Amino acid sequence: MDKLLRRAIVSLVLVLIVAAVIYLFPDWLFCLVIALFVVLGQFEFFRMVKNRGIFVYKYFGAVIGGLIPVVIFMGNSLPALKNLEPLLIVAASLLAFTLQFLRRDNARDHLLSVALTLFSLFYIGWFFSFFVKLKLLANGANLVAFVILVTKSADIGAYLIGRGFGKSELIPRISPKKTKEGTVGGMLTGLVIALALGRFLTGFSLPHLFALGIILATLGQAGDLAESLIKRDCKVKDSGTCLAGIGGVLDLIDSLLFTVPVFYFYVKAFL
Repeated sequence: MDKLLRRAIVSLVLVLIVAAVIYLFPDWLFCLVIALFVVLGQFEFFRMVKNRGIFVYKYFGAVIGGLIPVVIFMGNSLPALKNLEPLLIVAASLLAFTLQFLRRDNARDHLLSVALTLFSLFYIGWFFSFFVKLKLLANGANLVAFVILVTKSADIGAYLIGRGFGKSELIPRISPKKTKEGTVGGMLTGLVIALALGRFLTGFSLPHLFALGIILATLGQAGDLAESLIKRDCKVKDSGTCLAGIGGVLDLIDSLLFTVPVFYFYVKAFL
């Protein structure tokens, strides 16, 4: 089966699952789904890092990463626990160093091990957990749907236009298949989707939707490039193989890791 067809089928199934999770699942179950994605993404990240020969405590990182969306949800539900999120991050930082103290080998990668463990907690665990913060806002389900639709439509637009018309390489040392034409096409696709569906889903004014379309489409492609940089450095093609035609969980969510936090802060600051 052609890779594009496999990708389309898997994407359609994912769209149906995501729609059910957003609109049918209660908030606590939505939170657990986000936690599951974080844990799987963390494992894929640590698997890539292993290719570089760097030791990391993958189970520690995955568990702490999965706890971040849970404590965010708990802090919102129980005011007494509202400071649990920063406390978890501080505790994780201390534990990351403590685990290095307990190592018995004469490794020289302590700094890299701690840095990559903490980086993964922020890059995957904390950034993706902004979905929980977003979902708990007024009209949260539609806001979650909006940011996903704009970000992923920009992904699709960049992929299709780049594949059909791309000639000028964007940053070949990071991702040789990405083109300038695809990047522009992705930005235009994201902008069109933001303007077409934004009023219905969010009620935001056209100037805000125009700004969000540009911002989210740009950041989504930056997120995709960021993961490409990591994969290139770790010498892997995909972060995983669990999603036919797409790759791994991290390949699926990479573009959302930058857009969700920025969208959340935009909504809180201006809307």
